[in-house]
Amino acid sequence: MADMSQSKNKMPVQNAEQRKQNYNEVALGYTEDQAIAEAKRCLNCKNKPCVKGCPVKIYIPEFIKEVAEGNFEKAYEIVSKQSSLPAVCGRVCPQENQCEKHCVRAIKGESVAIGRLERFVADYHMKHSQNKPDKTVLPKSKYKVAIVGSGPAGLACAGELLRLGYEVTIYEALHVAGGVLVYGIPEFRLPKEIVRKEIQSLIDMGAKLYTDTVIGKTLTIDELFCDYGFDAVFIGSGAGLPKFMGIQGENLGGVYSANEFLTRINLMQAYKKDSTTPIHKPKKAVVVGGGNVAMDAARCAVRNGASVSIVYRRTMQELPARKEEVEHALEEGIEFKVLLEPLEIFGDQNGNVKAILCQKMKLSEPDESGRRKPVPIEGETQTIPCDCVIMSIGTSPNPLIKSTTNGLEVQKWGGIITDEQGKTSLARVYAGGDAVTGAATVILAMGAGKTAAQAIDKDLKALS
Repeated sequence: MADMSQSKNKMPVQNAEQRKQNYNEVALGYTEDQAIAEAKRCLNCKNKPCVKGCPVKIYIPEFIKEVAEGNFEKAYEIVSKQSSLPAVCGRVCPQENQCEKHCVRAIKGESVAIGRLERFVADYHMKHSQNKPDKTVLPKSKYKVAIVGSGPAGLACAGELLRLGYEVTIYEALHVAGGVLVYGIPEFRLPKEIVRKEIQSLIDMGAKLYTDTVIGKTLTIDELFCDYGFDAVFIGSGAGLPKFMGIQGENLGGVYSANEFLTRINLMQAYKKDSTTPIHKPKKAVVVGGGNVAMDAARCAVRNGASVSIVYRRTMQELPARKEEVEHALEEGIEFKVLLEPLEIFGDQNGNVKAILCQKMKLSEPDESGRRKPVPIEGETQTIPCDCVIMSIGTSPNPLIKSTTNGLEVQKWGGIITDEQGKTSLARVYAGGDAVTGAATVILAMGAGKTAAQAIDKDLKALS
């Protein structure tokens, strides 16, 4: 019988003052007893509304039932049938807006902690299982597929194709595989050892992985077909090109894109005391933006010793970042300065940041869509002293692949144009994730990669 308690079992976390001094994981994970107790809150609904909210369609009630009965390996098997990266998704997926949003328990209380349970079973499997993945899930296909990019979309596409029996080769531009999972998300939210293990599981299934290979420069899409004999190509190259506001002072010393700041810290390990990677360690930093990337940048700056303010042009209610990340940021002493939009960054006599000038804003009346837009309050500004500004206002796809691939249609802003199955304007070239949508969530990118893999499977089988 289900436990009818209305609140989730709390996730153990590092104390805020302690974690500000380190990059260790903040959320510590459920114990076995906590996981079983939380799983027993599931009503095991017949219509399974939670599954409808999951982009990769994990069999949620089924795996939670196994957790409730203490069958943790069985639970992992169920999760991994649909997800290539369960330990990652359990940590960074915005479950509150997806599977947990549709949980019946959320009508009168809190939803079942689906994400925390997914993380638990994935971590349990990594710790206890000695079994290698089955390389013979289906008979081997005669076709081979190239995956461009080893981020969430590429890894999900690769995992699905491997399960379907295809020969899969992944090409990564950086020297480490993982894409945004390794260069964008901090260690305290997603330990890189977790990412390495998830990728290793795909290699154990038979995937080939080549790093330091920039598709569009080292090799072109045409060469993958003509010279390397691939039968299909999936482009999951992400959106790593940062955006700036175009305001005066963005070229001053101490101004970063969130992408550069996080890459230096995460991929190049500038957070380590013995690191040789140069990075500015500010005393007072301003992060512009309100998404998860802004929270990551702000919380890294705190750990680098800075007093941090987040500048956002709407209110706390409109913040797009996950509720949990905002709460953690507040606990760590980050100040939210809302209804402000940067106008100019001021520099000192040495060309370094000394302050940022912001326009005060207010929200308009709701428009036809129901959304209230920020509008300037004429004549009202605020100057914030700082020695570092981190711009976190979005990213777009790198134009390199488009510029070297004739006939590949893209949006004006650079996103690759696809249909709902991930098919591009070129035959047997598919795309998904941030390379198509612009910066979005890990799980949406994974869903796109999985959908494209299914389309590749269907199209290649039609050739036989």
